[in-house]
Formats: sequence, structure tokens, C-alpha cells
Amino acid sequence: MPSRRFALASILGAALTLAAGPAPAAGPAKLPAAAGDMSLGSPTAKVQIVEYASLSCSHCANFHNDVFPAFKAKYVDTGKVRFTFREMLTPPAEVAAAGFLLARCAGPSKYFKVVGELFESQPRWGDGDLKPIFVGVAKANGLDEAKFDACLTDQAGLQALNGRVKAALDAGVDSTPTFFVNGKRYAGELSLKQLDAAIAAAGE
Repeated sequence: MPSRRFALASILGAALTLAAGPAPAAGPAKLPAAAGDMSLGSPTAKVQIVEYASLSCSHCANFHNDVFPAFKAKYVDTGKVRFTFREMLTPPAEVAAAGFLLARCAGPSKYFKVVGELFESQPRWGDGDLKPIFVGVAKANGLDEAKFDACLTDQAGLQALNGRVKAALDAGVDSTPTFFVNGKRYAGELSLKQLDAAIAAAGE
């Protein structure tokens, strides 16, 4: 089942040593833009998909590792779907927050690359020190360890992240992953076949 526990991030230190069936409901035609949205695909696409996800959510990682590449190639890269990613924090919230702060520091052009690499790294988290894994992702995306540490202690970045998470909670999002396809809500992991059906229905 998707996680239903959420939290705002507390102040993060430089050291990162931490243990580590869709249900549709009616909604508006499309969701309005929100502060900090990260999007892929044509702004004029007929179908809008918004995903609320957490980097420490295993179900979110399953979707991004197993389904997202094919979905992106079929719909986003072809201009049929505008995909927007919105950040949530599930336990351990500090880990998810660190990952999102890192993705933001890497810059808009590398945001989705960092998010993807962090999802892919989940099986290696275990119960040990996660900092070497996260620093490795940082270095692969142009940030050295000092810049990574600075990202985690950037209070403006942390406040902005907390603001995005609060907005999602205020909007009634209570699980990850949660998808909105032209405003229609789907809670839980979606297969490509389920996305095909949801996109077809939204485009009618």
C-alpha cells in the first residue's frame, strides 16, 4: 500500500547517516500550476499528468524505474502528455528532503536525471551511511561534496521544499504516488497499461 505518513523536513546537517490498485476519483479538468513545479513535455499537450511522489517511497521508485521510461518515450517525448512532478516527503523524511535539495541544486536541466538516479539507488540504501551514495549522484551531475553539503544546509532551499510539501498536503494529497490525469485522481502505482487507459479517457 502507498505510504500515508508525511512530514515536513527538519533542519538537515551536512552528514547524511540515516537508516534507511489505483483508485480514481473525480477532479477538475486540469490542475493549476504550483510553485516549484518541474515539468517535461509540451506545455500545449492535450493531457496533463501530475505526480506527487517521494524519493524515499519504494512504490514511487518502482514506477520511475520500471514504468516511467516507456511512458516518457510513448507520451511525453511525442508531445501527447505534459508531465509534472511534485515533491512529497515520506519516512525517512530527511532522506527524501536531502534528495530533493540535491536535485534542485543540480539545476532544472538535471533535475529529472538526479531524481531518476536517486530512485535507482534505493536498493543500495540498506541501513548504513547514505552520504556516499548521494555524493556519488551529486558528483555525476556536476556537484562536488562541498556543494552537496551546502545544498543540505541551505535554509532557503529547505523552506521552499517545505512550502511545496505543505501545499500538497493542503490540497488533500495523502499518499504516494498519487497521479492526476487531467485532474482525475489515481492513488497508487500505475502500470503502463493503466496509464494508457487513463490517458485515452482524458483525451476523449
